[in-house]
Amino acid sequence: MRNSLGEREAKLEALHEKLTASVAALVTGEDWKRALEFAARFRSRSFNNTLLIHVQHYSAHREGRVPHPSPTYVAGFKQWLSLDRQVMKGQSGYAILAPVTARFVSTTPDDPGSWRRLGRGEKPRPGDTVRAKLIGLRPAYVWDVSQTDGDPLPEPPRPVLLRGEAPEGLWDGLADQITAQGYELRLVSDASHIGGANGLTDFLTREVSVRMDMDDAAQVKTLAHELGHVMLHSPASSVQEQTRAAADATLHRGIAEVEAESVALMVAAAHGLDTNDYTVPYVSTWASTVRGKSPVEVVQATADRVRGTAMKILDDLDTAQVNDGNPPGLDREALAANRRVPRPRRTATRSPVSSGMGVER
Repeated sequence: MRNSLGEREAKLEALHEKLTASVAALVTGEDWKRALEFAARFRSRSFNNTLLIHVQHYSAHREGRVPHPSPTYVAGFKQWLSLDRQVMKGQSGYAILAPVTARFVSTTPDDPGSWRRLGRGEKPRPGDTVRAKLIGLRPAYVWDVSQTDGDPLPEPPRPVLLRGEAPEGLWDGLADQITAQGYELRLVSDASHIGGANGLTDFLTREVSVRMDMDDAAQVKTLAHELGHVMLHSPASSVQEQTRAAADATLHRGIAEVEAESVALMVAAAHGLDTNDYTVPYVSTWASTVRGKSPVEVVQATADRVRGTAMKILDDLDTAQVNDGNPPGLDREALAANRRVPRPRRTATRSPVSSGMGVER
C-alpha cells in the first residue's frame, strides 16, 4: 500500500532536516576532511546522499546493529537480491533522496513553452522530441553489505601503498589532464623558486609548478591540488569574465584554496593515499569570510563544486582506485532492464522491516 502524499512529504522534510544537521557539523577542517575522504569512496552517490548514509550508518553502529562505524558497499533491496544476498531480519534501510523524473514531449523543442508532460501510459507520437526532467524527490532506502547475508562479493584488487610512495600512474594521469587544459607543467627544485609554496598555478603564463624536494606522495597530492585550481579557478575567455573571475579570486581566496585542497583529498582518498600528514584549512574559517551566506550554505555549495570536479578527474584517470560504494558485480543497467520486462511472480520471503521499501535508482 502506497504512503499518502502527506507521509511522503513528512519523510522528505525529515531527510532534509537530517541532511542540514549533517552539513552543519562539517564546520571544522578535520570533519570536512573525513567527509571528503568518505565521499571519495562513495562516488556512485551524490554528496548529500553520502552524508545521509554516513550519519545513519554511524547511528546504527552505536546501536550495535552493524559491526563497523563506516559503511563499505550499499545498494537497494532488489539490487542486493540480484547479487544473491538478502537483507537480514531486523535491519532497517538508510533513507536517502531519490530523484523523481517524468517524460516531456514537444514537436518544437526550441520553444520552451511547447513542452508538455506525458500522461501515465501515454506514448510519444511520431515527430515528438522526448526528454526526461527532474520533477521532485522521494525517499528511497539502501542497506550496507553488513546488513545482508548470502553469497560472498567478488573483491576487486586494492592498491597497497608504502609510506611516502605515490599510487602507480597517478602522477602521469594528473599531468596529462593539466597539459590537456593548456597549461605547462614545471618541476622546480625547491619551494624558493615558487614563493615558498609546495605548488603554484599561474593563470597568466598558464604554468603549473610543483617542488620536487618532497616525497612522491606529497608531490602527487600537490599536483592534484593545482589541477583543482586549473579546473575550478582558471579565468574565463572574455575580458569581462576575466575581470569578474579575478575579483572573485581576490575576495574569496580562502574558498579557492579550500576547494583545491578538497579536490586533492578526494583524488588521494580514491587511490587509498593517506593524507593525514597534510592539514586541511579549517572550512569554518574560510566560510565565515563570505558575506551574505551562512557557513553551512558555503560548505554545501563548496561540496557540490568539489565533488563534481573530483569525479571528473577520477573518471579520466586510468589508475587503480578503491571501491566507489557499489557492490562488486552489481550491474545497474541490467537490473533496470529486467525491471522493464514482465517476469513470472516468484515467491520470496521478505522481512517485515524491508517489505514495501523503495529501491534506490
